[in-house]
Amino acid sequence: MSLVADDRLEELTPWDFARYSRHLLLPEVGLEGQKRLKAARVLIVGTGGLGAPLGLYLAAAGVGTIGFVDFDLVEDSNLQRQIIHGEEDVDRPKVASARDRVKSLNSHVNVVMHNERLTSRNALDVLRDYDVVADGTDNFPTRYLLNDACTLLGIPNVYGSVFQFEGQASVFHARQGPCLRCLFPSPPPPGLVPSCGEGGVMGVLPGIVGCIQGCEIIKLIVGGGETLVGRLLILDAWRMRFSQIRIAKNPDCPLCGTKPTITELVDYEEFCGLKPVDEYPVENITPLELKARLDHGDPLQLVDIREPHERSLFTFPGATAIPIGQLARRRMELDPTRDAVFICKIGQRSVHAITLLLEDGYEGRMLNLQGGVNGWARDVDPSLPQY
Repeated sequence: MSLVADDRLEELTPWDFARYSRHLLLPEVGLEGQKRLKAARVLIVGTGGLGAPLGLYLAAAGVGTIGFVDFDLVEDSNLQRQIIHGEEDVDRPKVASARDRVKSLNSHVNVVMHNERLTSRNALDVLRDYDVVADGTDNFPTRYLLNDACTLLGIPNVYGSVFQFEGQASVFHARQGPCLRCLFPSPPPPGLVPSCGEGGVMGVLPGIVGCIQGCEIIKLIVGGGETLVGRLLILDAWRMRFSQIRIAKNPDCPLCGTKPTITELVDYEEFCGLKPVDEYPVENITPLELKARLDHGDPLQLVDIREPHERSLFTFPGATAIPIGQLARRRMELDPTRDAVFICKIGQRSVHAITLLLEDGYEGRMLNLQGGVNGWARDVDPSLPQY
């Protein structure tokens, strides 16, 4: 069954027949399917590695209305995989760059820009006007927010995620099968799973997963084929192997089960454990403050918790290398009588490292270098690369 109601369908124009002839030749799509694509409204949340190829292919396929949700600006590091943007778009809003590229590919597509952060306060209002939502996000709070909002609204959520060389895709549609909470009832502990900005991602991988999401969306709109509802597709791009696992609908799911207890959107930062915890406050130090203390000759101990392959890009002067996974067993190398400054790429994993040591009972003063080595390169030593 298609997501698009019959009363929204319009006749195809001669331009449509010429543009989408290869779809019209497919019995599974044909005239009625292309009409549904033309009438469809798809929201893409995240205009990054996944949303970039997805937006282009949906526009090329003739989806009538495409919405983009993103509040970021285009950065140089995005261009390794976010093919909807170009060098001339750096420092522009991603939604504006995506709109211009989509319109250059297909001027007949209606592009709606949502240049804002999706939150519990606005998600239902943003999503309710669309037939299907594509999850192209890179963080757990927004993934759970999208899952819950789509389930409450009865909208299918086409899920995708990437990290390093692994990609995942599924369709969470509670009216037909399980939701995200059936698969992952709770998020992983904060800091356990690094972001792509910290762990990296193979540039072509989001293109593969984004195209899989696009394929699922087209099938949902046209109303045919076998979708990924109830299945999680997993790709190991380094070994080029696909696998899948079946996802059963959990009758006790608090969102889509037989007796749901979640009936409205919640605070997803708190749910994912990302709100500041007063029990273990983390003290920050800026790159300029650290430089001033080093110039003054303060007896600091610098602890670089990055992995060896990261440190091979450049070493932080005077720092002792202790990867975060070795902190517990190498804790005795730290001197609690001296302030310790913890250093990572962007200042996130180092917060987790400090919290781990606090929980382990370390009594020395610990400081987190704000912005990590990238902040140091930006504010103190521009000769060093940012990555």
